[in-house]
Amino acid sequence: MHYYVNSNYFFKEKFGAKVYKLALDGGFSCPHRDKNNQGGCIFCSQGGSGEFAQKKLLTIDKQIDKAIKLVESKKPKKFIAYFQSFTNTYGPIEKLEETFYPAINHPKISALSIATRPDCLSLQVVELLDKLNQIKPLFVELGLQTSNEEVAKFINRGYENEVYLNGIKKLKEINVNVITHLIIGLPNCSLQDEIASLNFAINAKTDGIKLQLLHVLKDTKLAQIYLNNGFKTLEMNEYISRLIELVKLVPQKVVIHRLTGDAPKKLLISPKWSADKKVVLNAINKAFKENDIKLKEN
Repeated sequence: MHYYVNSNYFFKEKFGAKVYKLALDGGFSCPHRDKNNQGGCIFCSQGGSGEFAQKKLLTIDKQIDKAIKLVESKKPKKFIAYFQSFTNTYGPIEKLEETFYPAINHPKISALSIATRPDCLSLQVVELLDKLNQIKPLFVELGLQTSNEEVAKFINRGYENEVYLNGIKKLKEINVNVITHLIIGLPNCSLQDEIASLNFAINAKTDGIKLQLLHVLKDTKLAQIYLNNGFKTLEMNEYISRLIELVKLVPQKVVIHRLTGDAPKKLLISPKWSADKKVVLNAINKAFKENDIKLKEN
């Protein structure tokens, strides 16, 4: 029997109650789209993977209040302010302060989670993250996606593996909890490549992992390649088979924050089966049970 730890278990142990993540929008962009004129990663949507976030037209306080109202019927007690869209440490330090201090100081917020790129962790940014982490717990999410350098170039990730290693080192030095994103099913990426990527992140001392099915979304470079018969996306049984092999390798000290991921149905080109999240999660749970993989419970 292999036991794994998910975010529900981890957050309940840490905060003493079920925790809800509130998807917020700080109005950031991405240097890979702006300064480098590279168009960003080929899989990234026009919304910068933040389609489910509150609208940036609202102040941070109003975004938080509105997001809380959406889940108040579930009687939640704890919340994490989650900045997911684009690169949330890319911008003037004053803008970062104006965004993150209101969030972390909000009386209903228990922690802050910031998604960013490892090449956007300047000394000033790390100093700010250190200050935030001393107010309330801070989680920083880094998009590694793959440790295969050739595949990384293909998806136009925009940095080498050494940059990720340096980024995670900076964050661990200020005791920030790091969550690493990995994509399953990238073109020309085998299960062996994905195992190598997982071990790469674990050996780099990541605290958590997000395993994400590759989604082909409208209006992306990846969609152009896919529609020109450039590659095939995974079938559900293929994805779950890979997922099983990966989860078995994750030690309990590393939290699995995601097993699949969502994509807006209006943008999803492939795989269509992933649109029914309930069916997918039921299939994953069934396969885990058959393969003696069990979720650790509080």
